[in-house]
Amino acid sequence: MVKLFKPLVFATLLGLSASLLMGGSASAQSGLTALARADSGASALVDQGERVEMMLRLSQPVPFRIFTLDEPRRMVIDFAEVDWTGFDTEQFDTAEGITGLRVGGFVPGWSRMVLDLAGPFRLVHAQMSRDDKGAVLTLTLDPTASDEFALGAGTPPDAQLVRPSTDDAPKAAPARKLGEGPLRVVLDPGHGGIDPGAERDGVVEKELTLTFARELQDVLNRAGGFEVTLTRAEDLFVPLETRLTLAREAGADVFLSIHADAIAEGRAEGATIYTLAARASDAASQKLAERHDRSDLLSGVDLTGQDDVIATVLMDMARTETTPRTERLADALVEQLDESVGMHKRPRLEAGFSVLKAPDMPSVLIELGFLSSAKDRAKLVDPAWRTKAAWAIRDALSAWEDEEISLRDKLRK
Repeated sequence: MVKLFKPLVFATLLGLSASLLMGGSASAQSGLTALARADSGASALVDQGERVEMMLRLSQPVPFRIFTLDEPRRMVIDFAEVDWTGFDTEQFDTAEGITGLRVGGFVPGWSRMVLDLAGPFRLVHAQMSRDDKGAVLTLTLDPTASDEFALGAGTPPDAQLVRPSTDDAPKAAPARKLGEGPLRVVLDPGHGGIDPGAERDGVVEKELTLTFARELQDVLNRAGGFEVTLTRAEDLFVPLETRLTLAREAGADVFLSIHADAIAEGRAEGATIYTLAARASDAASQKLAERHDRSDLLSGVDLTGQDDVIATVLMDMARTETTPRTERLADALVEQLDESVGMHKRPRLEAGFSVLKAPDMPSVLIELGFLSSAKDRAKLVDPAWRTKAAWAIRDALSAWEDEEISLRDKLRK
């Protein structure tokens, strides 16, 4: 039986109650064990006339939930929990009614599949059935009216997203001045989980950024004088807004977002440091920022109601003090990285990356290199090159902190 909730949420699994399916410990309560493995070779997503049908082969049954999002139209299927390793989305999806498909980890205990819909569809059938080979999830989607789709779309209130509730959220670290303790550095490995980032010749950005962040964390910890926090320590999706929330909770003195993108426009190679600006330095930077911000949307996050004009004005006022400090941080990083590993011919660029919009902490985005460049890929997968880059960032952070303390002391006199 398929049970309907508002907003549009379907959940069913071998007689388990809907309330159990929407909870975080469904697998444990039902006696099921993670992880179920998905088999793309034994699965299919196909057109049947105007209808779209899906058959997903899993190694065992798992709790799941389904909801839809509008603008653009997407259907989100959350599982507790599926291992997507080796899952071939191109082999699986041959339906013209589905224009794109992504799978991956989402938050602890949950995996996600996102279907981009060619038009408004409604879910008319959803069932998880057990057999001697494990389990099969079957779905049927029928065309529906646009207004009916929009009416039912939205994230269910109890869908588990990354951002904790106010009651459960850890308290922000107490504020203090530079020099009164270790420099609090928040490292933000770009992408993760259902959002892989750039991919070239078997090198995946989300894996590379996490590897480098862990290596940089180790370098900083060994150096002493640093307190390091990662926005993600495993292959999970973290929304952009949550990355900044985590940085504030850590009391970050510095926020470094780490990436290794690929660009289709022209040729680019070498490390680049990005700072925030309303107008991008060039067209490639603008498209890069747009692609970064779109990752939340494509991963099934509901971005409605995000604009707040008053809050934007207040943040712009706060940036008056933070911006010069950010510029000095970017300059220090360019100086050290250029001496150590070399950089892009334009090492300092600007763009409107949302992950850099925190008004209360110096924030930069470090493009370690571009996966679209064979030369950069060779460097990025070389542990020795990454170690030199980590040492350079360490030295830049130390130099920047010393400069900030010196400037502050001069202003006092």
